[in-house]
Amino acid sequence: MVFLPGRLLRAPSRARRSLPVLAPAPVPGHPCSSGACRPVTMGFVLTFEAEEVLAEVAVSLGADQVTGWSDAEQRLADAASHTGAGGPAVAGAEVTQIRNRILAGEDPLGDAFCRIRGPAQRRPSGQTFTPGPVVRSMVAWAARSLSPARVVDPGTGSARFLVAAGRRWPHAALIGVETDPLAAMIGRATLAAAGMGGRASITLGDYRSLRLPPAAGPTLFLGNPPYVRHHQIPASWKNWLRAAAAGQGLTASGLAGLHVHFFLATALYAVPGDAGALVTAAEWLDVNYGSLVRSLLLGPLGGQSVHLLDPAVPAFADAAVTTAITCFRPGSRPSSLRLRRVDRLAGLGELSGGAALPTPVLRAASRWSPLACRAATTASRCAPLPAGHVELGELCRVHRGQVTGANKVWVMYGNPAGLPGRFLFPAVTRASELFRAHGALSTTSCLRFVIDLPADLAELAPAELAPVTRFLAQAEAAGAAGCYIARHRTPWWRVRLRAPAPVLASYMARRPPAFVRNLAGARHVNIAHGLYPREQLSPSALDGLAAFLRRSVSQAQGRTYAGGLTKFEPGEMERLPVPVPALLPAYATSASTASSPLQGTLHGSRL
Repeated sequence: MVFLPGRLLRAPSRARRSLPVLAPAPVPGHPCSSGACRPVTMGFVLTFEAEEVLAEVAVSLGADQVTGWSDAEQRLADAASHTGAGGPAVAGAEVTQIRNRILAGEDPLGDAFCRIRGPAQRRPSGQTFTPGPVVRSMVAWAARSLSPARVVDPGTGSARFLVAAGRRWPHAALIGVETDPLAAMIGRATLAAAGMGGRASITLGDYRSLRLPPAAGPTLFLGNPPYVRHHQIPASWKNWLRAAAAGQGLTASGLAGLHVHFFLATALYAVPGDAGALVTAAEWLDVNYGSLVRSLLLGPLGGQSVHLLDPAVPAFADAAVTTAITCFRPGSRPSSLRLRRVDRLAGLGELSGGAALPTPVLRAASRWSPLACRAATTASRCAPLPAGHVELGELCRVHRGQVTGANKVWVMYGNPAGLPGRFLFPAVTRASELFRAHGALSTTSCLRFVIDLPADLAELAPAELAPVTRFLAQAEAAGAAGCYIARHRTPWWRVRLRAPAPVLASYMARRPPAFVRNLAGARHVNIAHGLYPREQLSPSALDGLAAFLRRSVSQAQGRTYAGGLTKFEPGEMERLPVPVPALLPAYATSASTASSPLQGTLHGSRL
């Protein structure tokens, strides 16, 4: 059954279980009042076939009258009509109620979509619906200097951006692109209910293959590109990224997420005089594959500003990422770009302010988020190094552990496969093993083994080759040869563990990293970083280095994601301040003291 206030509506008879879908108008303090999509009950229940009911509501609101209606959407509409063969699942009065809520500025269809499909179901497609304050700030930025002839949203969803833009510019054409048929339907329905269906169109397809004809005036590119990691992007699209970037005289990495693809596609579609504001994950500011976005902003996209939300601000309730809003004017070739840190959603405003950094400074920087410190209200994270200290990277290289590709195959207790012992390496395979070590890993007795076979099996004696051959047959049957990592290494069975690092560190947790002296010589996989001295350090210096890092490093020095999860990439860890080698042994001898003499100076600095 479907329950709405004061009314009982009939749902399809094939119902199996209940899921919440429609909530009342937002109430201050309610989890959905800011656009968050968290399941709530509150007396509103929708049956297992909820998607069909949502599709029926969309058609009732006029979704099929918006240009671009596709065969896939028609099939959903037909399925919805068949499940409700005895009559409509939602009565006319309830459709009117939903239309009125849309006219009042709400997004009941988007909220329903998010509840029917929870975060785990939407995550592979990168579907995260943007909260109202972010949408309004981005529209306000564009409105300061632009009157667009059309607005293009590369990942339309329920059309929150297009509806907000349609209200601000009543004569602009509204163009959406969406890959999900049901999302496209609710986007059309929202536009139709808002009275914008006549000047709107939605294309069911991929933004990268959009055919965008010339416009009679400026185009505003506005939206929230899907957040999809490279593992889920087909090789054909990765090839497109490389080729399209090369056409712009730039290089691209196959490790880039989908938002990087959308930045490039936007650069290809835009012409001088256009404008854009995209909200994405902020990782492109610092990672190697983000260099393409940084180059586009300093080149053809004409970057104007980047507004970096504080990691503690949960802009997207169902995505643990740090958020950045990027504003650009294609073809403008600015001499500087503004970077700004924002500590609350209400502080976004019209996306103004920030420190104007010269283009040469940005072009020379491999990471941009530290540069945003210049615009922060506190300079604690940009403090200079104390006397007698250097960055960790001057003493050690920091390397993430090797990825096995299939831990269920390559990581095990004991030796059930009967493999030669020389191919089994005790290794740190869980971060908790470092936390439990309390500063020193002195034995491998509690660790699991990682199997690391040689590349050339022909060198094995028959007594060794037989069990290895049996094991590889089992591993291949378990899918180890077909996983992403195995397909990109030669031969597929060679894990290639790194040599033991004298200091191991965790790098992702809701607490500061654990820095552990690796006295047992354990290997490590990709749940930990290894610190490898560039020049030989004495055992007492290594003890002092680990002890100092344990006492001085705070979560504020890492990259904190929404929800409090803190991550230290290798390059970020290399920026941590540490004493020069001559001073390190003193920290080993004072390891039992409560704190480092410089702990208060160093907490939260440099990153």
